[in-house]
Amino acid sequence: MTTSSSSAAEKILKKEIWKRVVIFLLVSFIFFFIMYLTQHQNNKYILKTLELEGSEKVGDSLFKTNCVGCHGITARGLVGPDLHSITNRMDDKQIINQVIGGQTPPMPSFEIDPQNMSNLLKYLHSLE
Repeated sequence: MTTSSSSAAEKILKKEIWKRVVIFLLVSFIFFFIMYLTQHQNNKYILKTLELEGSEKVGDSLFKTNCVGCHGITARGLVGPDLHSITNRMDDKQIINQVIGGQTPPMPSFEIDPQNMSNLLKYLHSLE
């Protein structure tokens, strides 16, 4: 009787392990699928932004409205870093991801349409 009850317990244990493995795989698949969709949307946004011709003047205005509190009126840095020559340290895709994702705390993320992001990039390129 001990053998049959132990084999029944083993079957239950195996069933429970398989259940957890399947749940783990399902959750992992969902997570990676969501990450893929998010990345795909970011890539579309980046490509759209890079297609556009920005305006340095409008970018300067956007910077003064949204960025001077951390980067200073001359973009020389306060809480945030000095942005002069930023385009030599980061490519445009990295800059876009930084702005929309706030990748390095305490930088917040910004929701900015592609045209205005293109304007801001043009301004940042002028800070060389």
